[in-house]
Amino acid sequence: MTTQKRLIIAITGATGAVYGVRLLEVLRAAPEIQTHLMLSEAGALNLNQELDMSRKQVGLLADVVHNVRDIGASIASGSFQSEGMIVAPCSMKTLAAVAHGLSDNLITRAADVVLKERRRLVLMVRETPFNLAHLRNMTAVTEMGGIIFPPLPGFYQRPQSIAEMIDHTVGRVLDLFAIPHTLTPRWNGLKANSESA
Repeated sequence: MTTQKRLIIAITGATGAVYGVRLLEVLRAAPEIQTHLMLSEAGALNLNQELDMSRKQVGLLADVVHNVRDIGASIASGSFQSEGMIVAPCSMKTLAAVAHGLSDNLITRAADVVLKERRRLVLMVRETPFNLAHLRNMTAVTEMGGIIFPPLPGFYQRPQSIAEMIDHTVGRVLDLFAIPHTLTPRWNGLKANSESA
C-alpha cells in the first residue's frame, strides 16, 4: 500500500497544454505525490501543436499513465483513494460531459468519481468568450462541489515572462490541494506609495 498522496491529472483539447505539463513537472519533484495522468486525443494534438511534445514525452513526467478509453482503470472507482483531480486545461467538451455526468471516457468518469466521493475537482477551463452553455455548465459543476479555475494571469506580482505567469497559476492550483511549492511569491499587501501617502 502506497504512502504517497495520489493526484489525478488530465490534459484535454483546449489551448494551454503548458499548464498540465508544468503541473506534472512540479509534481515530479514532489516525492510525496503520485500522479495519475490521462491525455485525450485532442489534448495530445495540442501538446504537439503548442509545445512540440509527444504523448510519450509527457507520459514520462507522470508516475502512472492511463488510457482515456480504459473505463475499467483503477481511477474509475471510488475505492481508489486520491486527493482529487485537476483537468489542465479543460475543454468545453470535457466541462459539458462532467456537468451532465456523462462519464463517456476515463477522464469524465474519474471526474464523476471525484465529485461523488466529495473530493476536490479543479477544472482549468479554457475558452473565450464564454457562451451561455459554457456558463451554465460551469455553474452546474460548481453546484456539485467542483472548482472552476480559468488560468487567468495575475499582474500584481509584475511577472517578467510567460513562464512566471504560468507558475503563478500552477502555484495557485497547488494551493487548493495544500501542496507546498515555491513557484510564486506570496502576497504581502500593497507596497508603500509616496503618491498615495
